[in-house]
Amino acid sequence: MCPYRLVLEHVTSRWGVLVLIELLERSYRFSELRRAIGRVSEKMLTQTLQALERDGLVHRDAKPVIPPRVDYSLTDLGREAAEQVRGLALWTERRMGEVEKARAAYDARKSGAE
Repeated sequence: MCPYRLVLEHVTSRWGVLVLIELLERSYRFSELRRAIGRVSEKMLTQTLQALERDGLVHRDAKPVIPPRVDYSLTDLGREAAEQVRGLALWTERRMGEVEKARAAYDARKSGAE
């Protein structure tokens, strides 16, 4: 697999997109981020954050306090990627009506052909 495809997979994964967009607003603690995203398991969020951190998109700041405090934020590279992802998300939101029409037309053609 080409290296850039793996990064693209991390950035455009179901949870990667949501993590990046959410972190555009501000830094989050793990539990805050999980609540903000919603319906993501602890395991999946951990794996997503680790992949994005490894790719240099997310910064993990572990503070040596009790109880431990870990904050997640975007790096400059991550902010750039997140802006691109957010642009795609906004385009999808704006064009959803046209997508729904296209789906209905496709489904009508398919059900008429059978």
